[in-house]
Amino acid sequence: MQPTPLTVEIWSDVACPWCYIGKRRFEAALARFPQRAEVAVVWRSFELDPNAPAEQPGPYAERLAGKYGTSAAAAQQMIDRMTATAAGEGLTLRFDRTRPGNTFTMHRLLHLAAERDCQDAVKERFLAAYLTDGEPVGDPEVLVRLAGESGLDAAEAAAVLTSDRYAEQVRADEAEAAVLGITGVPFFVLDRRYAVSGAQPAELLLAALDRAWADRQGLSLVGAPAGGRAGEGVGDGDSCAV
Repeated sequence: MQPTPLTVEIWSDVACPWCYIGKRRFEAALARFPQRAEVAVVWRSFELDPNAPAEQPGPYAERLAGKYGTSAAAAQQMIDRMTATAAGEGLTLRFDRTRPGNTFTMHRLLHLAAERDCQDAVKERFLAAYLTDGEPVGDPEVLVRLAGESGLDAAEAAAVLTSDRYAEQVRADEAEAAVLGITGVPFFVLDRRYAVSGAQPAELLLAALDRAWADRQGLSLVGAPAGGRAGEGVGDGDSCAV
């Protein structure tokens, strides 16, 4: 009898640089996990700023400073740390190019991608487009092109954008995040028994995979800081929060 796949649900936003870093670290952990062929990964929707406009002009450091109530210099230090950390994972973050905008439509397309078995590829393309390539992700034509580049049928993606398809699924993911107490992303839930908050090192994510595979009982937070809540430490930590 084949073992039941271990399901890893990852709440994440395309606008979150720590989510890109967390994706790479999880991939590194999964590559070392002996039962990796028995792992099913599902990307769940989470909007850091549900009220964001299609595109937000202005330097990224200024927007970051405004969001977290800090100085532009402190915000730049956060950016430098994220950039250096990402480089250590083989990623190039270009905050000088980033054109932030509303990510709701991207999440809808990711639900379509899940149904077409190309969710991870679309997630990867969207993250790179947003955080490295400086694509105007608020432009529907750009989203259709990106979707087509990563395995979705461009015509079907365009049809989603002219409808409200998958809106309920996105809201359901976000409602579930609230029930689970998720306030920051990335947030990993393994078999609905174990959880990891933030872009933790690959070693910790691998330990969580091992533990979830060996003992599938009770949802408990793996690697939470003492006295901390899931999602704390945004900007100067390893996750992005609302």
